[in-house]
Amino acid sequence: MRVLSGIQPTGNLHLGNYLGAIRNWVRMQDEMDSESQCFFFLADMHSITVHEGREARIRNVRDMAAALVAAGIDPDRSVLFNQARVPAHAELCWLLNGTARIGWLNRMTQFKDKVGKDREGASIGLFVYPVLQAADILLYNATHVPVGEDQKQHLELARDIATKFNTDFGIDLFTMPAPIIPKESARIMSLRDGSAKMSKSDPSDMSRINLTDDDDAIMQKVKKAKTDPEPLPEMAEGLAGRPEANNLVGIFATLTGRTPDAVCADFAGKGFGAFKPALGEVLVETLRPIRERFLELRTDDAALDAILDKGAMRAAAAAEPTLRAAYDAMGLMR
Repeated sequence: MRVLSGIQPTGNLHLGNYLGAIRNWVRMQDEMDSESQCFFFLADMHSITVHEGREARIRNVRDMAAALVAAGIDPDRSVLFNQARVPAHAELCWLLNGTARIGWLNRMTQFKDKVGKDREGASIGLFVYPVLQAADILLYNATHVPVGEDQKQHLELARDIATKFNTDFGIDLFTMPAPIIPKESARIMSLRDGSAKMSKSDPSDMSRINLTDDDDAIMQKVKKAKTDPEPLPEMAEGLAGRPEANNLVGIFATLTGRTPDAVCADFAGKGFGAFKPALGEVLVETLRPIRERFLELRTDDAALDAILDKGAMRAAAAAEPTLRAAYDAMGLMR
């Protein structure tokens, strides 16, 4: 079994990243047997679809590496690297651009959502972004890829590209990646709007809990989180139509390993004046050790670069046979 997953290097992780994906990455890493391997990469080549200054991008890559290690990714047990250190990603992407079809990319709903009405002003990189994603996956012959709802279509595209390439060139080169739907996948919403995902792009810092937030900031954000005047119900089904309340109960349940029904039962009939301090305490105790480790790691750029260099060497070695075979299948002499 070979698992691959990537994350945009936006610097600091927030609670949505951590509970939505990173905890599951750590769990997969810890459950792997000696014959299996996890590849986790920082998608800095994907990040160029949005303009960012040189120094900011470098800092964000290092900070995200520090955050992942602080959250539990072990660079000795897993392969942790950034894309740009492994040129095979860009090379295979270009080769697969000859296989992918414009019609397939035109159907990508995430591209449509991101560009809105400004399709003509969007970068070509944003349009072919899914082909680079396919290259990321197929390069390592990943057998499994953790995906959320918004990435299922991109994984299907990777499978379509793999099938067409294998068929066109009469070679059984690329593995068909299967999705991993985490057993405990938390969808964390904004603290200011229960209908929107928690995101770093939200202009309000009060909408999210960053892993760098200190104890006081966490408590303040939880206490000021949007709620409604109704008390908590006895069962989670009573949260229907109450997105902000449902989000906070879901966070509490995920952090404590309990069901939303059990959380509701404990706080049934109580208002958020009682619930929010309890949630804040759980968040503070969970995130404090991660924050402390992150702040320690991010001060040592040389150590972070050494981790990423080591991971890149391992990734490049794993990728090289696949890339070489793809060149050879296409009759491209090197």
